[in-house]
Amino acid sequence: MVLTPSTMLPLGTKAPEFSLPNVDGRQVSLSDFPNAKAYLVVFMCNHCPYVIHVAPELAKLAEEYQKKGVAVVGINSNDVSSHPADSPEKMVHEVEERGYTFPYLFDDTQEVAKAYHAACTPDFYVFDKDMKLAYRGQLDSSRPDSGVPLTGQDLRAALDTVLAGKSVTADQKPSIGCNIKWKAGGEPDYF
Repeated sequence: MVLTPSTMLPLGTKAPEFSLPNVDGRQVSLSDFPNAKAYLVVFMCNHCPYVIHVAPELAKLAEEYQKKGVAVVGINSNDVSSHPADSPEKMVHEVEERGYTFPYLFDDTQEVAKAYHAACTPDFYVFDKDMKLAYRGQLDSSRPDSGVPLTGQDLRAALDTVLAGKSVTADQKPSIGCNIKWKAGGEPDYF
């Protein structure tokens, strides 16, 4: 397991558009949520111990903020030939097991991960209603086996600030997790 931090994409970056298959087979795009008050894009997977650690809080937070008008999507960009536990078929089971209420999308070409400069799982991006990047950082300070409780405090604070129409402080702690499993020879230049 290679521990990798977020690339910290520049704040204000416009959310790259995408159209990816959901676990239910339908295509999902950010444009499917035209009235969203904010957007949360999470690069994640099934097998990463860091994602497994945050999964209960992520499920709870997503459901809570979807009710407040936040569009939430999870994206799995891992190479399933080297990591079959992240296959689309197993993603269906992951949604059921975790109780995710948001679309969980599969980025087979890894082009969406590259467009976002995603580096790790989990990697969190909050965009305002105009789809401008307001936050890219950690869920909270909890890590597997750290003894620090999961609260989602950093991500919740960012979402609350964006929903209030204010700017999130630029002092943001990067998310940390396993590196995205790139297809051999397809690693991005920022990796």
